[in-house]
Amino acid sequence: MVVDEVRGRPTVREVADPACPDDGVVVRVMATGLCRSDWHAWAGHDEIAFPHVPGHELAGVVVAVGAGVARWRVGDRVTVPFVCGCGRCEWCRSGNAQVCPDQQQPGFTHWGSFGELVALHSADANLIALPATLDFATAAGLGCRFATAYRALVGRARVVEGEWVAVVGAGGVGLSTVMIAHALGCRVVAIDRNPDALALAADLGADHGVLADGSDVPAAVADLTGGGSHVAVDAVGSEQTCADAVLSLRRRGRHVQAGLLPPVSGHPRVPMDRVIGWELDVLGSHGMAAVDYPDMLALVEGGRLRPDRLVRRTVGLDEAATLLPSFDSATAAGITLIDPSR
Repeated sequence: MVVDEVRGRPTVREVADPACPDDGVVVRVMATGLCRSDWHAWAGHDEIAFPHVPGHELAGVVVAVGAGVARWRVGDRVTVPFVCGCGRCEWCRSGNAQVCPDQQQPGFTHWGSFGELVALHSADANLIALPATLDFATAAGLGCRFATAYRALVGRARVVEGEWVAVVGAGGVGLSTVMIAHALGCRVVAIDRNPDALALAADLGADHGVLADGSDVPAAVADLTGGGSHVAVDAVGSEQTCADAVLSLRRRGRHVQAGLLPPVSGHPRVPMDRVIGWELDVLGSHGMAAVDYPDMLALVEGGRLRPDRLVRRTVGLDEAATLLPSFDSATAAGITLIDPSR
């Protein structure tokens, strides 16, 4: 799927196969997620070069290996974080490749996974082997939405069993956050404007749902939680959802900003008076490094986490090309996957 200009109509056509980086691999894409971040790239909120192939969360099989790669072979089943660190800098060496200043991102810094093949850089530092029991469709979301939610709760907010977690937005990241928070023993309030998404959130473990229909969301959360949540996650990324999340916290609470907040019409306003007066922690969360995947994968293999339950439909590239421009306003609950072979 190729986009030729900002907000241009995506088309499906034959392009040259990607070259294999010396330190990387080429992967045959078996499944790839259609994510709100892909819509941001299409809408011009990221600095990308056109023509462009989007797609950043994927699972597949290695079909070519660069000369400098030691750990991977043709035929390996893999996934990868959407942030591929260089593997050499101080941040990568400390286990924080998600903030690597020389990072590569498929679907952003170079052509991505909305096609049959994708090139991935610094393979020895970034690729993750898939357990034999994990199918490609389930694994595809682990590169972005599910891992982002896991790190937001475990690595950034450091949630504790029994705490209240408010999740603003029940899309892919939000529903993943609901499932993970519930599995970790937290009590969850899901907030969304779509009743179907709230119903799915309840099925995944949310204790309460709040319909964002113009009513006072923070007041509703405070009433349900006895004074506000301990942790709030903005899983959408807008001035309104960020404010709702921050204002839903109790004193000394922790806010995690996982949804992208691009400065489309000026930087969004954040209720910093509440942050200061109530001593709230404001935490950014940007994916998850490959070194942190084993604990999450262990929970998936053990059945405590079921990312497969988030997948609601699988489409081919042609249908995905139609869906991408309207993804920001889509009302379908759950995750949409793309199978490039369809």
